Amino acid sequence: MEYILITIILFISILIYFKIADKYNIIDKPNHRSAHTQITLRGGGIIFPVAFIIFGLFNPGLVIEEYWSFGLGLLAICTISFIDDVKTLSNKIRLAVHLISVILLLYFTGAFTLTPFWVWPILFVIIIGTLNAYNFMDGINGMTGVYSLATLSSLAYINRDIIKFTDNDFIYYPILACIVFLFFNFRKKAKCFAGDVGSMGIGFWVIGLITLLIMKTGEYKYILLLSIYGMEVVLTIIERLLLKENIFEAHRRHLYQLFANEKKVSHLVISGIYAILQLVINIFLIYSQLPLWTIILIIFIPAGGIYLGLKWNLKKEYNL
Repeated sequence: MEYILITIILFISILIYFKIADKYNIIDKPNHRSAHTQITLRGGGIIFPVAFIIFGLFNPGLVIEEYWSFGLGLLAICTISFIDDVKTLSNKIRLAVHLISVILLLYFTGAFTLTPFWVWPILFVIIIGTLNAYNFMDGINGMTGVYSLATLSSLAYINRDIIKFTDNDFIYYPILACIVFLFFNFRKKAKCFAGDVGSMGIGFWVIGLITLLIMKTGEYKYILLLSIYGMEVVLTIIERLLLKENIFEAHRRHLYQLFANEKKVSHLVISGIYAILQLVINIFLIYSQLPLWTIILIIFIPAGGIYLGLKWNLKKEYNL
């Protein structure tokens, strides 16, 4: 019953936001790089920080004792991202807030006490890189929500049946937020887009959960719960570097963009395939007892080969 109530509150919250976004013209206008063709409300991903606020209202003791630093980091990165959605900010301001948020995240997960100091810069780079990967991959209807749902569901299963590393509600609330967001986004003509506030918000939450799990188990294999996103972003960056392009400028070279823009494959089909592939990897990852490097090779050799083959054929077909 509690989760039905939470879902209703989240629905009401996002509908209220739609009214505000419509009034203040918070919209996403399509351009030559877009995978959509119509004006759509931006910032629907505000549902994710709202989900944490509701989590705090229903679990005040937990937040005060354990989750306050995570909450501060999440709200900070979501606030600066929402402002950036409405009015473009300088990279220095965004990076400063991102760094503060990551510090709070690492404090929350116990990384500063559970890992040697020389590991900290590596964690900073990985987390900020993964956050940006979440942002890069948020380009078509359904992608952010469905992919996050696949990973969050895997984390919920691990927490319930493999090893408990956090409170169940701390995973269930973002799952409910994803479902509510997808009701408006997983459509041929989306009612809203996540915006930076959404991709950064849910990315921060998922990364926080994965980091908690790694710190609890000492098994770094769980970073592969985001392996499809990681592979896509890394290979695309390498491609752009080889082409001597500015990797900080927006582009349409991701495989999912080529399928959506050139091949005209349904956004919902592409998003679903990405999520299913990640879910299959997650099942293998959860039950595998193989060494980490063996797991990495088993995942990335076939996945990387398929990715490169598909991209090569698409670029050849459309002279890209």
